[in-house]
Amino acid sequence: MIPSASILRLHHDDDVAVATCRLNVGDAVAGLTVATDIPPGHKVATRALPAGAIVRKYGQPIGVATRDIKAGEHVHVHNLAAVQSTSGQVQTGSGSSSPHDAVKATFQGFRRADGRAGTRNYVGIVATVNCSATVVRKIIDRFPESSLAAYPHVDGLVPVTHSSGCGMPASGPGIELLQRTLGGFIRHANFAGVLVVGLGCEVNEVDRLLASQDLAAGTSLRTMTIQGAGGTGKAVEQAQAIVRELLEQASQSRREEIPASELTLGLQCGGSDSYSGMTANPALGYAADMLVHAGGTVILAETPEIYGAESLLLQRAADENVARDLRGLIEWWLDHARRNGASLDNNPSPGNIAGGLSTILEKSLGAVAKSGTSPLRGVFPYAANIDRHGFVFMDSPGYDPCSVTGEIAAGANMICFTTGRGSVFGAKPAPSIKLASNSEMAARMSDDIDYDCGTVLSGAKTLPECGEGIFRLLLDTASGKKSASESNGFGDLEFVPWQLGITL
Repeated sequence: MIPSASILRLHHDDDVAVATCRLNVGDAVAGLTVATDIPPGHKVATRALPAGAIVRKYGQPIGVATRDIKAGEHVHVHNLAAVQSTSGQVQTGSGSSSPHDAVKATFQGFRRADGRAGTRNYVGIVATVNCSATVVRKIIDRFPESSLAAYPHVDGLVPVTHSSGCGMPASGPGIELLQRTLGGFIRHANFAGVLVVGLGCEVNEVDRLLASQDLAAGTSLRTMTIQGAGGTGKAVEQAQAIVRELLEQASQSRREEIPASELTLGLQCGGSDSYSGMTANPALGYAADMLVHAGGTVILAETPEIYGAESLLLQRAADENVARDLRGLIEWWLDHARRNGASLDNNPSPGNIAGGLSTILEKSLGAVAKSGTSPLRGVFPYAANIDRHGFVFMDSPGYDPCSVTGEIAAGANMICFTTGRGSVFGAKPAPSIKLASNSEMAARMSDDIDYDCGTVLSGAKTLPECGEGIFRLLLDTASGKKSASESNGFGDLEFVPWQLGITL
């Protein structure tokens, strides 16, 4: 017999438990005889399930048995299929709770002239169009790390380049979404100054971009075009002088004590495994609730990855308008998937499946856990400015770089990213904290991980203890502590705006 701790049953109504180590045929564990080999992180049936039976995990349906399943048998994609999501009519506000008292906390950040607070002090160089992306890179190359040492209070230069900006209609969802995303980066509180570089004849022309976002050039927002400068070489020379001026300005900024209420945290998960919904995600949810109770803002995104679990968010909606907006997003995505010959059930990814996740419902239930339990105060379009405190939802694809890009454009000055398989993603200008769902991966990829939530599986820490540790790390990182992704140099290539509309 192997220890009963080798499987975890997450809710008393569950039909499956999760293996915390490899189980072999014939093993006896917690009153079960294992009927098939089961990898770590995968599910074992705790009772016999007839074909057509609803299968529950987290106390919620994750799928339907596609054939008879024996007690002790491996439950996965070979015998489990997703069921249709039915949010139904839920009682607004019935699922929110307040497990925390008011939290008093501060961090050391940068106070901007307009009153906003930054966690980093960067200078950004933003391309309006793909045609100016190479020039932006050449400008960055003029400032090697050794030259930036003259500006010790500046965190560096950030290139914001992309593959769009022309070959698209001059009006409509495509250009509007790109301009809103670029506008959010240009005005981001983690930028002390920004240079916008255009070609000069693109659809997303510099002046048009700024006008669309109510932005105006000034001492900290400078603009230029390659054509206006006289070509590539002259544009790089002109930009080099401008960037030096912006660096001088940025170097005057100093960190000061700022309330945690001015933190906006983007929540993400990627490279998930079956432990993500048991350790890292609920621990992050605990930290998210702490930030909300400190007056801060928390953004959940990745709309396709809440599919199947949206009822849990609808129950937390602050009012019927918020619930209606969330339902509208789900309907849009269902229609969007149908029109493109796809299904929201096509996720999990191969890596998720290898880690033990079988259906989008199972993944979604675990994904929603990272949002905590606070009331849902608003639902926002992709990259739209978040205009309130508390827990909110922002529409985005499930693709991590694209989703994080939208959260940063919306104002996130911090990102917390949970992973079970081992994501190495990082973003600029907002630092990204990586949370591991299991200790094996955390040790194997220690250079990429900031916090190990696998200690919940071993019993070394409780979920609240992990959550409190994440919250402290959040404050330390907001105050200047480098995250693993920052130390590894991630963030210069991860600006991935959501592209909608036709390419002409």
